[in-house]
Amino acid sequence: MAMKPKSVKNLAKDAGKEAREKFGWWSAYRFLILRRLCQLSVIGLFIMGPTWGVLEGNLSSSVLLGAVPMSDPLLLLQTMATGYWPETTAILGGIVVAGFYAIAGPRMFCGWVCPMNLVTDLAAWIRRKTGLKASYQWPSSLRYWLLAAILIGSAVSGTLLWTWLDPVSALHRGIIFGFGAGSVLILLVFLIDLLLVEHAWCGHLCPLGATYGVIGRYSLMRVTATNREQCNNCMDCYNVCPEPKILRQPLKEGDRKIMSQDCISCGRCIDVCAEKVFEFRIRTGAKYEE
Repeated sequence: MAMKPKSVKNLAKDAGKEAREKFGWWSAYRFLILRRLCQLSVIGLFIMGPTWGVLEGNLSSSVLLGAVPMSDPLLLLQTMATGYWPETTAILGGIVVAGFYAIAGPRMFCGWVCPMNLVTDLAAWIRRKTGLKASYQWPSSLRYWLLAAILIGSAVSGTLLWTWLDPVSALHRGIIFGFGAGSVLILLVFLIDLLLVEHAWCGHLCPLGATYGVIGRYSLMRVTATNREQCNNCMDCYNVCPEPKILRQPLKEGDRKIMSQDCISCGRCIDVCAEKVFEFRIRTGAKYEE
């Protein structure tokens, strides 16, 4: 049996430094770079939609290659909650999107597509580098209560309640069409993440993330602590993970796969680990665990 590395806790601002020195720059940032390329490519395809015809529309409703409809599941749920039955195309689009993310990794939309991830990651990076501490703590279940409140509110008011308050759509529209009043929402999310609650938006508030968490509850691709015996408790993975609480179970006991639906499949824990504890693996026969 391999000897466990000596335990040493690293500073948050140095997360990934050992991995970078040991394996090189690409290995320490590969999933971060791939996610940024994916996020920017999606934005670029939307911008070039009328010209290229690859991806036309927006994050709420779009068409891929002029044939495959895609719809925001949360918007679809709100529409049905108001008492209006969506068009068949919109329903098919919701099925396509939900089906893809139900098979792929948990909350993969949040880590690989959502433009707001760029904003929240920036806030987290500044927090780590400057040593800013969270002023408050919120329960992660808050986003699920917010999701329920939005659906109930839409049903009571007969309107698509979240469309007026959604910073994700505001950022996406701003990037493509120019920023307006929606920039206030984006700035508010950034400041709350930076100054008040660590990972406030992605980890505690976003109802769209809650929706994709439920959809991807049994998805196949999972971050797995394959070599958890090599963990030296350096805390680098905890320092970069948007949902650090989910790392305890695979590192300490039970199933080595991160089975929590709160994981955003970002792969940063894989990047920053100098002991190569984590990797992406296909889920096989694992039961869901909180």
